[in-house]
Amino acid sequence: MLSVAVPRKPIRAVGVLLLDEGRVHVKFRDAWDEVTPDEDDQDYLAALADDIETQVRDHGAEAVLNWLEDSLSGFLRISEREQVPVVNPERTLQRLFDQHVDNSVRRYVTHLPVYSLRAAATRFGEAAEVEEIEWLRAPEGLRVTENMFIAQVVGRSMEPLIPDGSYCIFRSPVVGSRQNRRLLIQEIKGAGSSSAFTIKRYTSRKQQSSEDEWQHESIRLEPLNPEFEAFELAPDVFEERYRVIAEFVQVLD
Repeated sequence: MLSVAVPRKPIRAVGVLLLDEGRVHVKFRDAWDEVTPDEDDQDYLAALADDIETQVRDHGAEAVLNWLEDSLSGFLRISEREQVPVVNPERTLQRLFDQHVDNSVRRYVTHLPVYSLRAAATRFGEAAEVEEIEWLRAPEGLRVTENMFIAQVVGRSMEPLIPDGSYCIFRSPVVGSRQNRRLLIQEIKGAGSSSAFTIKRYTSRKQQSSEDEWQHESIRLEPLNPEFEAFELAPDVFEERYRVIAEFVQVLD
């Protein structure tokens, strides 16, 4: 663990270095003004992760860790090494970061809400307020926005991209062309009956109706798993029976 010793303040952990099979995985805080009021120190800390990764590429992970352990002692400090079980390095890194560095939930900054699929359909289809099940940390590097959410997907039709039981990130509404996009779709069963949800790749065939206009001829919803069949619908049937809720972004590892 890397920590910062700011005068007249408690020592605070600011990052995690995980050495796994000769590679160093690095995760640091991103809100440095919470650690030190000094802007020069904030700039230094913000650049630290990139610098460590550069040094690892140039000199090797073990050499860089040895150098950090031998040289850090004042403002920036490093703890003794501790062995931890690692199956997935990124998940282990995130767990250690949440445990020792920062587990605060910053809504739509570091974390996204988890909805049931039915709640997501209500929230993004009817502009209604629904309760979040929980908030989960978004993947590193994802540009988080307030029109994103997380939901669990059950079923094998989109394997191997979306394994059965995966938690996935979605974005709503779907803006622009739907062609070849993977969409979360609600099937409206009828008055008084429940709805079903599916994720499929959306494709459509169009025909030219006039010199400047095109109309949908048919809409096809395609699984990725070859064990499942695609189905094709007339545009008016699709509009009557289905509602597009959101676009699939990625599986939450």
